[in-house]
Order: sequence, then C-alpha cells, then structure tokens
Amino acid sequence: MKTIGLVGGTGWISTVEYYRIINEEINKRLGGMDFAKCILFSLNYGEIDSLNKKNDSAGIYSLVSDAAIKVINAGADCVLLCANTFHQFADQLEQEINIPLIHVAHATAKRINKQGLKKVGLLGTKQTMEMDFYKSKLKENNIDIIIPRQDDRDFIQRTISNELLKSIFIEKSREQFKMIIAKMQVEGAEGIILGCTEIPLLIKQSDSPLPLFNTLEIHSLAAVDFALM
Repeated sequence: MKTIGLVGGTGWISTVEYYRIINEEINKRLGGMDFAKCILFSLNYGEIDSLNKKNDSAGIYSLVSDAAIKVINAGADCVLLCANTFHQFADQLEQEINIPLIHVAHATAKRINKQGLKKVGLLGTKQTMEMDFYKSKLKENNIDIIIPRQDDRDFIQRTISNELLKSIFIEKSREQFKMIIAKMQVEGAEGIILGCTEIPLLIKQSDSPLPLFNTLEIHSLAAVDFALM
C-alpha cells in the first residue's frame, strides 16, 4: 500500500472527511484490520485568510508548497491538496515535486465523463468559479461549465467563509443553494459539481434534482485508487 499525503486544514472540517472516507474505503476494499497509510499536514486557515485579504497569492503558494514538501519528506507517495481552490497552484506545484499530485478536477472530470454528461454547473469559492484554473481542466475533457450569476456567487462565498468553514450549517443557506441549483438546471446543467470540499457537508443528493459530483468524495476515492494500484 502506498502512503497518501494530505495538505489539509483548508478547512479542517472537510479534511476530517478526507481522512474518514479514505480509511473507510481502504478497509472496505481490503477488509480485516487494514486502514490507510496517511501523512497529514494541516494548515492554519487564519494565515491563509490574512493572505487572501492582501491578495498575496505568492504567500499562499509558499504555505502550500512548504506543506507539500513536508509530507513528501515524511514519506508520502502522492500529494492531495484538500481544497478545490488550492488547485490554482497545482500546475506550479507539480513542477516542483517528484511524486504525483492527484488533481481534484481531473478526478471529477473522469467521473462526469463516465456518466456521459456534457454540461454541468460549478459551485465553489469565487476563485474556483471565476478563475480559469479549474474550468480549463474540465473543458480539456469536453465538459461545458455553467457558473451562477454574480449575486449567487457572492452568497456562496459568504456561506463558505462565514458558515461552512466554521462547521455552521443553516437550513436557510441550504434552501438558497437548492434555488441556485434549480436556476442552473433551467440554464441547461445536466449535473452539479460541488467544487468546494465544504459544500458537500451541507448539500446532499436529496437536495438536488440533478446528479451531484461531490469533489470531497471523488478526490478521496482517487487517492485510494492510487494507494492500492
């Protein structure tokens, strides 16, 4: 079994789910008392938040790179960035490390293609929805992307920052997400990517008439596939 390296803390609540899903899936496949070999470096999200407010992406990358190198030096055989937004740094990081980086968008595109969908909605942080780093990986796999309108993107970002990252789950916010999904269905979305690893903690398949792509689960299972191949 290979050792999985996790760069987490972004936020901690979804990182807990990575650890749970990976260990449960390893045991499901191997049985007995077998569980995952993992190395986790959990970042302090407060430092990231401070750098975000200064638009200091270089400072954030330095934190991410340093964390990845630490898990590699500790013996990891692959690296997972446990946040969709952090994949804006994935291409750069891949050039600087000597082990595989398991990319959440690649794994998600593979799952969408397996279901034969061609047009999906993307929910996530404003960076994930508005920047190209994530959408380009999906377009490379012949997947068209719809993002919510500006006021809905603002709502999603506020909810992630002020509620989900603090393990606060509010029914009113869930209902607003459901309305956003309904709008995207009208615009032609065949499925919805939950492209922030905190969103699946609030929104479940029962909340959506469209198939949901839970990037937290998809990314975790891709790590298991790597560890056991």
